Amino acid sequence: MTNRIHAYQQQADRRRRDELILGHLPLVKHVIGRLIGELPAGVDVENLEAAGVLGLVESATKFDPTRNAKFQTFAYLRIRGAVVDELRRNSPLPQHVHVRVAAIRRAHRTLPAPVTVEALAEATGLTPDEVSDTLAAERFAKTTSWEQVAEPGGLEPASTAGSPHDDIERWEATKQLADAIEALPENERLVVTLYYREDLRLKEISEVLKLSISRISRILTKATFELGEALRSRLGPQAVREGC
Repeated sequence: MTNRIHAYQQQADRRRRDELILGHLPLVKHVIGRLIGELPAGVDVENLEAAGVLGLVESATKFDPTRNAKFQTFAYLRIRGAVVDELRRNSPLPQHVHVRVAAIRRAHRTLPAPVTVEALAEATGLTPDEVSDTLAAERFAKTTSWEQVAEPGGLEPASTAGSPHDDIERWEATKQLADAIEALPENERLVVTLYYREDLRLKEISEVLKLSISRISRILTKATFELGEALRSRLGPQAVREGC
């Protein structure tokens, strides 16, 4: 009897997993669609889709519905991580970008927190746009902890139910994030809101604001980098995790 129950549970788990995968395949295209405009030239989108599907399959396999999490949130982060990992494997940075990355890293270590794009530009002799472009390119290459861009979407509640203390910490992080977004310049706050809260793509934001996609990408990169720096300064590095 025990074996039959176990077999039935396994069958039910497989059926649930398959339903999650089939029901969320459009999420893979959605994740990749939101990255279009930020991707390096010549990227094979089909390879990214394959990586995203593998991320979705892994999410469906590991998802525990008894814990306090939405599957879409759980899967989104893993699909995006799989896509970015694929980019990092197959999109090496040009040499001049490596030089800029090294200069920005050196400057970052010497500057007081929270570090801004303008401070990095002044310290390296680059323009703010060049710093933003370098940070954006570095997102899709092998990274170390300092330049991990903390996206507002990365502060979703954890997938497990925590203690009251954990709940308070998550609430405080969310409150600090809201305060940090409110403190952004108006154009950056608007782009962050449209991208993360309204779920618009870069192309759609560029049409709304009558700015080029590259301009929107720079604004978004600058804003998310500085949000991450502000949160690390207020809450410590462990309070912020990568959104990609």
